[in-house]
Amino acid sequence: QVQLVESGGGLVQAGGSLRLSCAASGRTFFTNIGWFRQTPGKEREFVTAISWNGGTTYYSDSVKGRFTASRDSAKNTVYLQMNSLKPEDTAVYYCAAGALGTTVRSMSLATVASWGQGTQVTVSS
Repeated sequence: QVQLVESGGGLVQAGGSLRLSCAASGRTFFTNIGWFRQTPGKEREFVTAISWNGGTTYYSDSVKGRFTASRDSAKNTVYLQMNSLKPEDTAVYYCAAGALGTTVRSMSLATVASWGQGTQVTVSS
């Protein structure tokens, strides 16, 4: 089991940047990590995923070119750098540990083994 704790959310103006962190503990080796986001009344949606060694990433079309996932294996921490933020990026952001065998491309609600508690990101117009 992997335990995850997010931090770094907050309020930012449109066009600004934020960096989220996801500190992982437990059985983190060979675990791919994903980021999802959710707004009230909507299903949690996939944002990006990064492989266990940081070598492979995959992004949703809505954030491609603006968001960057990275991983510091020595610190067991995954980061989500969010640039050129838009009001529609406002959501609670969750990091997630993929179940055994989950690839970055197959990361989805159905393949997540554990979730962090979430961190609020609000982008004002």
